[in-house]
Amino acid sequence: MHYVPNILHLSTKMTRVMPLPPPETEGKSLKPHIMVFPYPAQGHLLPLLDLTHQLCLHGDITVSIIVTPKNLPYLSPLLTAHPSAVSAVTFPFPQSPSLPPGVENVKDIGPSGNPVIMASMRQLREPIVNWLSSHPNPPVAIISDFFLGWTNDLGIPRFAFFSSGAFLASILHFFSDKLHLFESTEPVCLSDLPRSPVFKIEHLPSLVPQSPSLQDLESQRDSMMNFLSYGCVFNSCQCLEGEYMEYVKLKTGHNRVFGVGPLSSVGLGKGNSDSSVDVKALMSWLDGCLDGSVLYICFGSQKVLTKDQCDALALALEKSTTRFVWVAKTDPIPDGFEDRVVGRGMVFRGWAPQVAVLSHVAVGGFLSHCGWNSVMEAVASGTMILAWPMGADQFVDARLLVEDKGVAVIVCEGGDTVPNPNELGRVVAETMGECGRNVRGRAKEMGQTVLAATKAGGSSDTDLERLVIELSCL
Repeated sequence: MHYVPNILHLSTKMTRVMPLPPPETEGKSLKPHIMVFPYPAQGHLLPLLDLTHQLCLHGDITVSIIVTPKNLPYLSPLLTAHPSAVSAVTFPFPQSPSLPPGVENVKDIGPSGNPVIMASMRQLREPIVNWLSSHPNPPVAIISDFFLGWTNDLGIPRFAFFSSGAFLASILHFFSDKLHLFESTEPVCLSDLPRSPVFKIEHLPSLVPQSPSLQDLESQRDSMMNFLSYGCVFNSCQCLEGEYMEYVKLKTGHNRVFGVGPLSSVGLGKGNSDSSVDVKALMSWLDGCLDGSVLYICFGSQKVLTKDQCDALALALEKSTTRFVWVAKTDPIPDGFEDRVVGRGMVFRGWAPQVAVLSHVAVGGFLSHCGWNSVMEAVASGTMILAWPMGADQFVDARLLVEDKGVAVIVCEGGDTVPNPNELGRVVAETMGECGRNVRGRAKEMGQTVLAATKAGGSSDTDLERLVIELSCL
């Protein structure tokens, strides 16, 4: 099927769609034109849009963003902020018999749908190539998500954007020619990486193929393509992952490796204004708490706890006597729990302003699944993490925080694990109390260092400027 893209400019309220004016080519030198291609999952898409926002602020460029219709609303703030520089190029989402009708984003199917959505996105290659060949001012480069490794073969320089960290990327590269290691059930030593970390097989990243299926092998091939890209851009920073960024430079054979994070600190989404909870009530309650006394609990946009997990966590919080805010979304909170902890704990259902909450002086800890965006927001705020990694990629993130940086403490492990309420309650109480003083101190110090990276002259600011110059010279 031949798809014809629509180039759209959206009004602020997204009530009108207007065609962009044709490019003015006569008598003028065209601005560098960059194509941006996000992967349709919130944790991937939003950081890349934040990066695009920064590129527009720092460079005189035009940007075309590849998107499918149901993901178009995510672009509204960016199109409003940069109406003359940014446009959306929409393609119909390639349908698959393995996907329910109308699914265009991972949030609609869950993380298990990643292989199918990745396979569907590959079908956009031909229409994108047709669009490129017919464009009067074709892009000089593409910045695409690291799940879209096949975009390395579109005929223009490709910068792989990693919404996750350089540690994870290094692990994916390590396994690109070592799949035989999966034949053993023994822990695997990644001897080629800094610190030679050892991982259990089940704790390895989800993009490392666990079976010889076609979709798994295609995902593996995509991940292998990333280090062959013209450049690599990370939502991370030198002070957090400097040694792994150096590893990436070593393996790619060039210095076109850029750590520009945390993008949550400088992006359009700063402050999370799209919250669905009662922000005034939440912030008012935090205002009445002592500094550093509150544990913030949230497990990301995808994970929903089981009833047994909720029961165990609720009982652990009761036993800990720690003050807390639990953003529960649709989690099945035990009956009567909120009444039993009234005055000491608050439960909110919906989407909370996480950046603002973590930055509040009353918040001293963050019970998290260790998804990378949550990690970066916590690190930037200087908040200690109580880690409950639930997915394979999150075990990698937790290892970095706990063992490499000492800014987190493991309190539970596994997406299906039901914690022992007595043990979890004890660890929460101790970590939020005197026993966690050193970890909190390191987290606060790390937060100051990370925020400095995004300021003028900091490592992330410098790498962003390097990236703008690189794009402008193509």
